[in-house]
Amino acid sequence: MRRVFKAIGWFLLALLVFTVSFFLWASSSVYPEKDYASLKKYKESGFSAEDSVITVISYNIGYLSGLTNNKAVESPESLYETNLDRTKSVFGRIQPDIIAFQEIDFRSARSYEVDQQEALSELGFSYGAEVVNWDKRYVPFPYYPFSRHFGKMLSGQSVLSNFEIKEQERIVLARVEGNPFWRDAFYLDRLAQVLSLEINGKELKMINVHLEAFDKATRDIQIKKIIELVSGIKDKYPLILLGDFNSDPNNKDASILALLEMEGIKSAEDSFLQKTFPSDAPRTKIDYIFYNPAFIEKIDAGVVTEVQTASDHLPVFMDFVLKDTE
Repeated sequence: MRRVFKAIGWFLLALLVFTVSFFLWASSSVYPEKDYASLKKYKESGFSAEDSVITVISYNIGYLSGLTNNKAVESPESLYETNLDRTKSVFGRIQPDIIAFQEIDFRSARSYEVDQQEALSELGFSYGAEVVNWDKRYVPFPYYPFSRHFGKMLSGQSVLSNFEIKEQERIVLARVEGNPFWRDAFYLDRLAQVLSLEINGKELKMINVHLEAFDKATRDIQIKKIIELVSGIKDKYPLILLGDFNSDPNNKDASILALLEMEGIKSAEDSFLQKTFPSDAPRTKIDYIFYNPAFIEKIDAGVVTEVQTASDHLPVFMDFVLKDTE
């Protein structure tokens, strides 16, 4: 009997050592932190928007997983290829000048090691900006079956632009305080990607965000930080704030209301009749574009429905011109 207990003890010790070792290995990063924010140049621009309308799009691309995003179901490689081709086809027809992406994979196991930023840059953009918000050796989610685990993760937010991106700042927003340590170790960073773009000699500020999806208290804190950033910019430069805010304005005390009621900025859409999520049967609006009317004149805005279910979100767009404020 003593041998049995001893064997069980050794087994439990080995299991503990394995679990701790796996946890430390899997939750560690593989990408140099110094490269968590990077600027790209794909080709010479030679592009001018003088006397022309500029089109900006915001799209939570859901790593091109369509409606299988975060679900424990089989997502064949052909699904990602189809969704990429559809997205490139639609955006190729629209020919936006700037696209801001959320939830885009740079080389992750879950999306078959495709650098989606590089693939979409083939639309002809001259400049790009990336910020990493999820860098793990192995993400054991969805929890079951094990074959559906995300595995190696390198994901984040990005911008593609016809205009030169002069500067970029990666700002990490508040984390969920109530997360257990084992979940927090694998959880992504929520970011504000702050950019400066040069458009015909004028400086345009852009803030690309992806806010907390599951904890409203944390999202409220993040919104306050965004308002702080906006307050320091909106009276000085043309500003576009866009992204996935994970907040439905129809909900009581919705986090997004603080931005919708803020003086000096305005939502690109005057109503919320056009929903963005989920893409197959939209019933809520959580994706937005804001701008400051003192510097920017909106021409048109809406939802891009043609991409269908390439993501679980639909993109939003705004056509605008920069006002002559001199």
